[in-house]
Amino acid sequence: MKRMKKNQSVIQWKNAFTRCILIAFTVIVLLPIVWTVYTSFKTSREFLQNPWVLPSGLHWQNYMNALEKGNMIAYFKNSVFVTILGLVFLMVLAVPTAYVTSRFKFRFSKAVSILFMSGLFVSQNYIVVPIFLSLNNLQRYLNQYVVFQHVQLTNNLIIMALIYAVCALPFTIYLLSGFLKSIPHEYENAAKIDGSSYVKTLIYVIIPMAKPAMITVLLFNFMGYWNEYIMATTLMQEEKWTLPVGLANLMEQQKFATDWGAMFAGMVIVMLPTMILYTLVQRKLTEGISMGGLKG
Repeated sequence: MKRMKKNQSVIQWKNAFTRCILIAFTVIVLLPIVWTVYTSFKTSREFLQNPWVLPSGLHWQNYMNALEKGNMIAYFKNSVFVTILGLVFLMVLAVPTAYVTSRFKFRFSKAVSILFMSGLFVSQNYIVVPIFLSLNNLQRYLNQYVVFQHVQLTNNLIIMALIYAVCALPFTIYLLSGFLKSIPHEYENAAKIDGSSYVKTLIYVIIPMAKPAMITVLLFNFMGYWNEYIMATTLMQEEKWTLPVGLANLMEQQKFATDWGAMFAGMVIVMLPTMILYTLVQRKLTEGISMGGLKG
């Protein structure tokens, strides 16, 4: 009896210790976000006097200044367009590829899988310059023909969305393949008996079952596309910039007379869509990660 009470006491202490760690971790994560949000409502004078105290009022003009002076509305539209189109390209390319590499055995199938996995070791930052030079050379070649004289490969949001998708293929295929391998083959066999083709089986059987994994990779890649800076600043000119580049430009413009309220308002504008999306799909994201960890 005493041993049971002692064990219960140890478990209670462990639970309390775990909760304390989780609470401390939550505070560490949330504190910078909360500070950024309430600082975005301060005037520059309030920020310089004491950056940690609460603002005297809600100065919404900071957001208006960020949107107008920093041209954030145009950059926001560019970010939304590139991110959504990049995710569409990614799913169209990654889902069928992951399905084939994880569910079918064919000649050189292992080599194909290894080739895709090797892309995990290539950082996007290392290939920005080769991509830029390749696009310029290809555009110079295409411009020799009258039909392609007006084609722009750089400063083109569609091309950048396609590049985002291709760069994210190794990571996405890796995650999706791990999940798809866990789906029993009986579902495909039943669909085959009913006369379903491979394409129909993928669309009506595999994809509905893989929704948690797809939501997980969509959210991860959304954050990557939304916050991407190097590719956007290298390939795009000012009118085609995305939000991270626009925010950096706003900070550069205000180097000698910084409007701190507008700058923090710009930060909130950049991070708000990611926070909203994460809140909406949090349950599915957790489910996808846990299922991928257990089955992959």
